Amino acid sequence: MKFTLSWLHEHLDTTASVAEIAETLTDLGLEVEGIENPAEKLRDFTIGKVQTAEQHPDADRLRVCMVETDEGLKQIVCGAPNARAGITVVIAKPGTYVPGIDTTIQVGRIRGVESFGMMASEREMELSDEHDGIIELASGEVGQSFADWLAENDPAFVDPVIEIAITPNRQDALGVEGIARDLAARGLGSKIDRPIAPVKGTFKSPMGVTIDDDALDGAPYFTGRMIRGVKNGPSPAWLQARLKAIGLRPISALVDITNFFTYDRNRPLHVFDADKVQGDLRVHRAKGGETLLALDDKTYTFAPGMIVISDDRAAESIAGVMGGEESGVTEDTINVFLESAYWDPITIAHTGRDLKVNSDARYRFERGVDPAFTLPGLELATQMVLDLCGGEASEVLSAGAVPDTKRAYKLDTDRCSSLVGMDIPAETQRATLESLGFSLDGDMATPPSWRVDVQGEADLVEEIARIASLTNLIPKPMPRMSAGVPKAILTPLQKREQIARRTTAALGYNECVTYSFIDEASAQLFGGGTDATRVANPISSEMTHMRPTHLAGLLQAAARNQSRGFADLALFEVGAVFQGGEPGEQELLVTGIRIGATGPKGPHGARRGVDVFDARADADAVLSALGAPSRTQFSRSAKDWWHPGRSARIMLGPKIILGSFGELHPKTLRELDVKGPAVGFAIHLAAIPQSKAKTASRGALRMSDLQAVERDFAFVLDAQVEAITLVNAAAGADKALIEEVRVFDEFIGGSLGEGKKSLAITVRLQPNDKTLTDQEIDAVGAKIVEKVGKVTGGTLRG
Repeated sequence: MKFTLSWLHEHLDTTASVAEIAETLTDLGLEVEGIENPAEKLRDFTIGKVQTAEQHPDADRLRVCMVETDEGLKQIVCGAPNARAGITVVIAKPGTYVPGIDTTIQVGRIRGVESFGMMASEREMELSDEHDGIIELASGEVGQSFADWLAENDPAFVDPVIEIAITPNRQDALGVEGIARDLAARGLGSKIDRPIAPVKGTFKSPMGVTIDDDALDGAPYFTGRMIRGVKNGPSPAWLQARLKAIGLRPISALVDITNFFTYDRNRPLHVFDADKVQGDLRVHRAKGGETLLALDDKTYTFAPGMIVISDDRAAESIAGVMGGEESGVTEDTINVFLESAYWDPITIAHTGRDLKVNSDARYRFERGVDPAFTLPGLELATQMVLDLCGGEASEVLSAGAVPDTKRAYKLDTDRCSSLVGMDIPAETQRATLESLGFSLDGDMATPPSWRVDVQGEADLVEEIARIASLTNLIPKPMPRMSAGVPKAILTPLQKREQIARRTTAALGYNECVTYSFIDEASAQLFGGGTDATRVANPISSEMTHMRPTHLAGLLQAAARNQSRGFADLALFEVGAVFQGGEPGEQELLVTGIRIGATGPKGPHGARRGVDVFDARADADAVLSALGAPSRTQFSRSAKDWWHPGRSARIMLGPKIILGSFGELHPKTLRELDVKGPAVGFAIHLAAIPQSKAKTASRGALRMSDLQAVERDFAFVLDAQVEAITLVNAAAGADKALIEEVRVFDEFIGGSLGEGKKSLAITVRLQPNDKTLTDQEIDAVGAKIVEKVGKVTGGTLRG
């Protein structure tokens, strides 16, 4: 929304500067996005007087002028035909930037004669396109700033333009009058109210207006009148200057008048050439398929239900959006029909969006204009048409009725303190609302018709606080609901998410935040891509499905990094993955991948590539930090995107899956254009059992002062028996004494025979109350041999 300072002064009597107005507008919620002040670029230009003008000795079209300036008499060479002694001119001294020619004036030599400046034309100062001669002023003192002279004698040239951002709830500020109302309520001046006198019609309109019954919900009120005998020439200079300042192109007096009221009072209007309209006007819903050549020279086809204004022949206007070209006014127009109507905002929004039409009228109607100003707006526009174009007006035609927007809400003056935290006297609150146009009856406040956004008691408090200025709000800490240390607000799963993020980052991974949407092909690689996870309205063809795992996004990120020369990668992500589209069909995972080498080259040029054991170590570290049990089971039944021989599931029994780790399948990497090998892990955060201890502190550290005992055992097992099975079996032989079991050797072949292997383990026994005797140690050893034999079928190697 743009407006000029002089335009604002027509509605606001104030002496505030542009800077004060801009600061106040932003504080009121009407954020100033920019200020164009033409006086700033003219500030360095001064007024001078030509004392003499002699012919240049070496050029027929140049004159050497002696000009009186604030720095004394200066010699300036000028080629303007009107350069002569006695005229008052505008001087650009050396060092002055001239915007029209994008040049900074310097002392120069022109055909052998020095010149100490320039006498400017209007085009050189971007005041107009006039460049036939230099500016001649009728008045002005030598040395006076030209910008100050314009402010006194021709202020339109230095009228500042202010642009503000309009939030959707402040449709009333789409008119200069609404902006003035806010500033006056703040106390930055007084609002100028002018009575609106109805224009008496001298004849009955030969053109009628009707609204179909099924269109009344979208077009509740329509007013208009015929004005005959108009002369549609160029609009006056003041109106053209005002429209040009805000970026509008003057067209003709009739069109410029409608544009003026669109910005002045937030009242869009439309004017028909009455001689081109056949019969009466009818507001109705389109059947579908009708077409209209609009004022933007584009032809639009109406969908069923759109509101259209038609005559007896065809459609003439897209109601509330844009008029038609065939009934548009021209310089030859003599008789016009002036329309001022109120349209339903939702209907206008749908029509404009479906037809892809953007116009000032649509922008305002879809946000909501003042329905009560429909007829007064017609009267004001009628008077301006008569003043600028002449003619005589008919009686007013109307159809439908003004929508009833009256509503009232209780004003509780104590709520300002509880809702906003500002203590504002009750009488000040009431005065604020009245200055904004609210009417008060006791403690009930009725919003004005132009404030459709006020829909409750809290909105009244918001208006009061906004006018009082939220900069006066004193920060205060919120009171505690209870004494002492506040209770934790994070859920256990949220705490796990934090721990998982910190732990994985500490392991050397870089966190990624990828989209929750992936393409169908990538989703199918990881068991997804079904209709259950398809997005109803995807933002692109590469984001059609919810991700079934983080691995797709992480591997795509890895491929992008590899294509840019980054070969060694460690990436992780914490977030939700989706098995379906219903509530509960998603879970929180932490997933990490490693690609490349584990570190830089050593002194001998060797480096180790990542392998499945790196992924296993990282998964164990994360599970340990999350409080998972240390004794787990492993299953080789990993999903298809894992390497079948180099991956496993981490489980607690047959049903609880804590996660997976291993090497990614080469086929999966090839589909995603990742240069492997790549290893990774995925931990199901919600699957980890909650700790039984509810205290925030750790338990007491228990350390034994008795010496531990280690014993080695070697077992002959079938080749397919996993080492972890042996370790878990040995550790379960005596949970009280056995502190640790670890594998230290593997032997295959030799005298063991086909399909056999030997695994050697070290068992560490840690007594707590007394030193172990040889008999007790041997007894534990026997238990270990028995338990391993029962679980694995292995025998002690002789």
